[in-house]
Amino acid sequence: MRILGIDYGEARTGFAITDELGITAQGLETIHSQGNDKIILKKIDELLEIYQINIIVIGMPYHMNGTKSARAEITEKFIHKLKCKYNQIKIDTIDERLTTVAAHKTMNFLNINKHKKRNIVDTISAVYILETYLEKQKNS
Repeated sequence: MRILGIDYGEARTGFAITDELGITAQGLETIHSQGNDKIILKKIDELLEIYQINIIVIGMPYHMNGTKSARAEITEKFIHKLKCKYNQIKIDTIDERLTTVAAHKTMNFLNINKHKKRNIVDTISAVYILETYLEKQKNS
């Protein structure tokens, strides 16, 4: 059983995947889609061919007070596309508040070059989304 974590964004989308036991999360990559969901769906098709994915988890961008952001509505439309296209796979969401902040803190701690940060922040965020989901599943 593998779980795919997605940090869905307007310009870039990050991907992470669990190990076969669903215990740990590893970053895969960030793709530049510039608002074109077809590029993201094509990448998901490729990942489904490589990995046996049972669940897709998307980070849901809420405001700090817990209300839905405008970005959350766009994310919900994307999730609808996922559910229509991949109806045999469970699609779930997880609160992604502060995942990008945590990703930036991690990159600063690791002294990652500021030019490289932009290309990997979404991948690291996808890892945090997936780790949050795994922790939630473990605790419930």
